[in-house]
Amino acid sequence: MTGPRSTGPVPQIRDGYYADWRGDEYECSPDGSDVRLYRSDPAEGFVEVRPGRYVRVLPADQVANFCYVRTTCKWRGEPFIVLGEADGWLRVEYTGGKAPVAQALGLEEFDYGVYQGWAPLTEVEDLTEHRI
Repeated sequence: MTGPRSTGPVPQIRDGYYADWRGDEYECSPDGSDVRLYRSDPAEGFVEVRPGRYVRVLPADQVANFCYVRTTCKWRGEPFIVLGEADGWLRVEYTGGKAPVAQALGLEEFDYGVYQGWAPLTEVEDLTEHRI
């Protein structure tokens, strides 16, 4: 899909788990009573699991501020969750719950009742990060 490209810096789009450890915030995932911390560069105690992806597993009680971070926005006056960004476009999921509205916006039905599509960053409003 082609379209207008963003002229300014793209805000960080986050949708996933995050936690603080030793003064830094990490993308992470829960793993039973442990938490897997991820980073893109090597560091002491982190193991490379694929190029550019390093992981360290810690007991959950060793991390702080464990939360889920979600980015939301409005596009064409309707509410969305932002799932990702590519080349000035945002991958969005409609949260308004009205199938006729989703269809009128040209969204694809990703799963039953779940509508997703691509929105130009230049048309998106109220881009907001939430800690859940």
